[in-house]
Amino acid sequence: MLPILRELYEDDTPRAVRFRYGLIFFDLATILFVIVTSFFPAYGWIELVDFALGLVILTDFTLRAIIDPQPIRQFTRFATWADIAAIASFLAPITGEAFGFLRILRTLRLLHSYQLLRRFRQDFPGFTEREEVIVATVNLVVFLFVMTGLIYATQARINAEIGNYADALYFTVTALTTTGFGDITLEGTSGRMLSVLVMFVGVTLFLRLAQVVFRPNKVHHECPQCGLELHDPDAVHCKHCGTTIHIRTEGHI
Repeated sequence: MLPILRELYEDDTPRAVRFRYGLIFFDLATILFVIVTSFFPAYGWIELVDFALGLVILTDFTLRAIIDPQPIRQFTRFATWADIAAIASFLAPITGEAFGFLRILRTLRLLHSYQLLRRFRQDFPGFTEREEVIVATVNLVVFLFVMTGLIYATQARINAEIGNYADALYFTVTALTTTGFGDITLEGTSGRMLSVLVMFVGVTLFLRLAQVVFRPNKVHHECPQCGLELHDPDAVHCKHCGTTIHIRTEGHI
């Protein structure tokens, strides 16, 4: 049993890759479910689906702990606590569904894993050339949705202007872009601190995205001699040590 679990979570076999792609799609479907159901009353079937999602997340969390040779060290990682908060929010609907948005943090962890990034480079032509842009975009989107969830969770019951995720998302975007229309503001000291966090971190991530979009294009290919990873797409020699490198390209038509 353990070898199969380690293969699914850690190896690069076709079955393991399909499994990890499935986890990503599950995460995204979970986020979509949380968004859509925020516009409806707490029907019984919604709570049942919440509970089912929580069981799936708990199972995944448990399996990860089983295959980890040092499971205690998981609790030193921020993503672990994000998973715990998400599990609690789904298994105990009375706490509110908002913290289910923290599930997207696990999607970020999957996208940053070495095995998955390597598979993306193999499966999707052109991914290598756009990798930095894609990763920067994912970082910004993850931050956007996490802050939307936190704002909704902390403001929905005390702020008449935050009635659903759409309101929270609208505020997050206007704060991140420093547009600040002023039609929605957050209540209390905690709300003001959240606003500062959105503006400070969000603008930083946005500038990082702009930087990788407009700077000269680079590809990831580790030099076997000195380890330099970023090279020009048409490079045949490493700029650091001069070693001949072989960057796989699609060629010209």
